[in-house]
Amino acid sequence: MTDPRAAAAGPVVVGVDIGTTATKAVAFTPAGEQLACASAGYPLETPAPGREEQDPRRILEAVLTTVRRVAAEVGPARVAGLSFSAAMHSLLGLSAAGEPLTGLITWADARAGAQAERLRAAPGGLELHRRTGTPVHPMSPLVKLVWFREEEPALCARVAAWAGIKEWVLLRLCGELVTDHSVASATGLLELSTLDWDAEALDLAGLGPDRLPRLVPTTHVLPGLTAEAAAATGLPAATPVVVGASDGPLANLGLGAVRPGVAACSIGTSGALRVVVDRPVIDPRGRVFCYALVPGRWVVGGAINNGGVVLGWACDALAPDLGDEPEEELLALAARVPAGSGGLLMLPALLGERAPRWTSIPRGAYVGLTRAHRREHLVRAALEGVCQQLALVLDSMREAGLPVTEIRATGGFARSPLWRRLLADVLGTEISFAPGHDGSGFGAALLGMQALGLVPSVDVAADLVTVAETVAPDPHDAAVHAALRPVFDGLHDALAPSFTALRDLAGRLPLER
Repeated sequence: MTDPRAAAAGPVVVGVDIGTTATKAVAFTPAGEQLACASAGYPLETPAPGREEQDPRRILEAVLTTVRRVAAEVGPARVAGLSFSAAMHSLLGLSAAGEPLTGLITWADARAGAQAERLRAAPGGLELHRRTGTPVHPMSPLVKLVWFREEEPALCARVAAWAGIKEWVLLRLCGELVTDHSVASATGLLELSTLDWDAEALDLAGLGPDRLPRLVPTTHVLPGLTAEAAAATGLPAATPVVVGASDGPLANLGLGAVRPGVAACSIGTSGALRVVVDRPVIDPRGRVFCYALVPGRWVVGGAINNGGVVLGWACDALAPDLGDEPEEELLALAARVPAGSGGLLMLPALLGERAPRWTSIPRGAYVGLTRAHRREHLVRAALEGVCQQLALVLDSMREAGLPVTEIRATGGFARSPLWRRLLADVLGTEISFAPGHDGSGFGAALLGMQALGLVPSVDVAADLVTVAETVAPDPHDAAVHAALRPVFDGLHDALAPSFTALRDLAGRLPLER
């Protein structure tokens, strides 16, 4: 029987965004209208200091659950296809039968810090970054693979294939192990000029291409779902599945930031600034990444490890007296503090750091603390520190020859007037905020629409996404933050010896008795 909802309305594409803490499935029409949304979360596990892992089976269940809910809401027959987004830099070892042999190692996992520092310092370290577009950093799957090769050789011998979370989910949904050029270009294993696996990187990892997924374009369409996946999602087995891309590049699509000079800024758990370009751009100083998006489009920018996670830490550490949801009260307290937090700076490297230095050495630090500072100063300095780190990324992009004339922002932080104000003031430029849409989920849906012939190009994003609000910087506060930026920037190098010493002592300094 034909679903009457499908006959009464046009097709939709469901964008499935596999994030760090939750998966979200969102149904969109080709006109950009959001019709249904569902999300399901999962925990992040820390089995040892510096290690960040997840259970891939729980993520798969979240994908099936959210797709099933959205399909039921819009009508299964109306779903023209699924299209996927996923967090970058994840790594999962698989058996010959496709079963996980490791936990899912996330971008935030820092176990390979020593390997990253060694590779960066080697004669070919910067050239490796330039050739692959991926900074040599503990986040990189290449560096994680070097760690496994050196620290877990017996496990490595059992692994038949290495993949990321999206690749494994697609294997379970469609029966094929493939990876798109976007996700692959963020592994440190792909040569940008050829869009093929890089021989030198594979040699460092101790792998042949037969132990990696098959490379396909981001618009590649898998022919349908397995019988098991069709039953679990409530969709017809013939439903097309678009392989999709990684969440960062897709966030640019979801914000309509696809024209020259228009940057996308996102702050979720972490944060990033990115622009879309029509050719690979490599910074000679190695401060920006370059990842594939769709044929003829690339995304260049920088990511920071510490975004919303810093406010989460402040809620846990500084507000135990404010109940289970202290975020709004802490933000209100911080809003009463003048720009500059009374001369207090925070280097918010709670999870190490990425751009623009791409080193795992930094730790969090307050500098300038006096008896006069109170909780609200500590919170505001933390938020200002996140924005200052993004400002350093913006500076590095411009110095690499990437003109940024407009910034569009998204992420959970955008709901807060204080966050919006701080971002404009610290970056010293107008920030536009798009309404409602989940950036990466909408970007995945748009990519799927292009692949399925429902829109002519992802460039329609520029016309489909409107700006809901624009925040201009306050001249006085922007000047305060500009004066503090060289001091903030200098903390990274000034404190590096202390951070290195603390890292070396960490094994003898437990958090609890």
